[in-house]
Amino acid sequence: MAAFREIVGRIRASLAQVSKSVLPLRMYVAGGAALYFYTGERVSRDIDASFSHRIALPENLEVAYRDADGATRILYLDRQYNDTFGLLHEDAHDDSVPLVLAGFDSAVLDVRLLTALDLAVSKLARFSTQDRDDIVALARRRLVNSAALRRRAEEALRAYVGDTGRVQGAIDLAVRIVADGETRTRAPRP
Repeated sequence: MAAFREIVGRIRASLAQVSKSVLPLRMYVAGGAALYFYTGERVSRDIDASFSHRIALPENLEVAYRDADGATRILYLDRQYNDTFGLLHEDAHDDSVPLVLAGFDSAVLDVRLLTALDLAVSKLARFSTQDRDDIVALARRRLVNSAALRRRAEEALRAYVGDTGRVQGAIDLAVRIVADGETRTRAPRP
């Protein structure tokens, strides 16, 4: 969390001379960093984020820190992240939730997390083993459910161009995985 705050602080400091008319700049956090804030699982090495405006980012957006086990880690803002390659609902940014960081003025830099549901949807285009595990982690905490996941993902898929068959297959599989988890948690224990 301290490393994340440090990176956000550096971005915020770079906005000191920006015209108030374009503020607040919104930073939409996705990927493993957002997952960590929702679940506390899977510490990420990078921050996947998009912004409400084109931004000339400062150079120093990586921070070394020690994890809970004392190992040295690096957290950095992924400058290559692009949310247009993933499946993302057209309302994902509007529906995002504010991440309140004590001491940071959201009137300058408004840091927001994709909703847990939109975070799960964003995992479906690539749908790697890690993405599946992330969706399961969100479902295990009842942050997403199978019906909402299908609805939101299929709404997002309507705006997707190209061969969508593989992504539709990922949606179907993810919904089954989440539904299986729902069934297990509802089943009576012997």
